[in-house]
Amino acid sequence: MNKNALSRIATIAAAGALMAGCAAPQQPDPRDPWEGFNRGVYKFNDTVDRAVFKPVAQAYTYVTPEPVRSCVHNIFSNVGDLWSGTNSFLQGRGHDFVNTLGRFLFNTTMGVGGCFDVASANGARKIPNDFGTTLGVWGLGQGPYLVLPFFGSSSVRDGVGLIGDWQGRMHGYMGVSAIDNVPLRNSLWGLEVVDTRASLLNATDTIDRVALDPYSFVRDAYLQRRAAMVNGQRADDESNLPNYEDDEGSGAGQAKGAPAPVTNPATK
Repeated sequence: MNKNALSRIATIAAAGALMAGCAAPQQPDPRDPWEGFNRGVYKFNDTVDRAVFKPVAQAYTYVTPEPVRSCVHNIFSNVGDLWSGTNSFLQGRGHDFVNTLGRFLFNTTMGVGGCFDVASANGARKIPNDFGTTLGVWGLGQGPYLVLPFFGSSSVRDGVGLIGDWQGRMHGYMGVSAIDNVPLRNSLWGLEVVDTRASLLNATDTIDRVALDPYSFVRDAYLQRRAAMVNGQRADDESNLPNYEDDEGSGAGQAKGAPAPVTNPATK
């Protein structure tokens, strides 16, 4: 999902939440029985993000040329396609598996090791996937919504999926966690976190401007996106969204195809 899609979705969804909030008081969400605990963790994550992750991402965006940021983002995204494709295979989604495998091979060869996303330009769209989605396709229920320290929005099922993601990438040599050199692995992991946060700066600024209750907005958007992924629907479809931004003048602060954040981003 590119930065304009994220900002448009945030604007539309948060505006709807604003109108709903004006119409009636909030009712407890049955999907979020641990809301009191979750809000506490959300506040902790938000505080850490505003103090550390967001300033670092802003500095990274300021000092690093856009072509370099784009290359870094695309390389991480390309490596991530290996695990996404593996999960598509485990889910029995042959078309998605072939599409994602083709993306990886095309971008790795013609895209100079993944530095350039030539596959998207040729019609092979990115299909994000993970083991939490695989568990959902296999029939495991989502369980209560859960906010994890540093990792942010999740659920009982997706929390288990995070463990599967980590083990799968490490033992399948499909990501940074598979690197044996500890200093190199930690440096690349840190860069990946900064890249992820930088790719979401515009979207989280939009949430800050229009969301009546950022916690509820982030929760509802997360659960809606996860349900779409389990059901095999496009979670990044912006074809029916109105254009609230000027694509030519929106700035060059983010690379396209941003993955999900590793922490709940700051909304203030």
